[in-house]
Amino acid sequence: EPGRPVAESPVTIADREAEAAMRQRILARYPSHGVYGEELGQWQTEAEFVWVLDPIDGTKSFITGKPLFGTLIALLRHGRPVLGVVDQCVLGERWVGANGETRLNGARVRCRGAARLADSMLYATTPHMFAPGVEERRFARLRDRVKRPLYGCDCYAYALLASGFVDLVVEADLGVYDYCALVPVVTCAGGRMSDWNGQELTLATAKDCNARVVAAATESLWAEALSILSGSPWRMPFERLPARLGPAVT
Repeated sequence: EPGRPVAESPVTIADREAEAAMRQRILARYPSHGVYGEELGQWQTEAEFVWVLDPIDGTKSFITGKPLFGTLIALLRHGRPVLGVVDQCVLGERWVGANGETRLNGARVRCRGAARLADSMLYATTPHMFAPGVEERRFARLRDRVKRPLYGCDCYAYALLASGFVDLVVEADLGVYDYCALVPVVTCAGGRMSDWNGQELTLATAKDCNARVVAAATESLWAEALSILSGSPWRMPFERLPARLGPAVT
């Protein structure tokens, strides 16, 4: 998005080569599937199944030796994330969210956290990712309401939320490849994740969400955060968003 404070993103040889390898393996096995990659573009994104790839989420962490970057892999069905993988190769940790559960290295994990902003731990990659004006002001209002704001985890913050260590993650300036894999990891662990207006995160709603996402460990915390981020009192719709996105993956 033009004019954003963190618009640039370093690309390494590892980014391109990792995505090329993943694309080759996916399309060799599933030639009818589509691919949406951060580095090498889009292919057949109108297909029923589309893989969304971010070979290195947190490239700045990667190139500065900080082991909190990760590889993100999502599978969308009819544009909705139904499977998500967060892989941290240095720490040997892999979260997989699908079919209503999230597992870390094979062991099931669940969100657990604060019910109120006043008791919550908030993560964002950087306070500079929020554009000056409304976006920056709304994040500042939220930040001032939480117990403690923390920065610098990239995708790892969402994985920690799914494992019960973090209460809330609020970010902006994200691409589809930055958040699609995170949706099943968070929601299949019992958390909630949406854009700042409470809208479901899908391929079709990517433009509407304006690259702004919120993930919360509890329903009440999510609703309270939305009341600030959306700019108006937020109430649960008559039909709430589904706890598990899309049909089962087999």
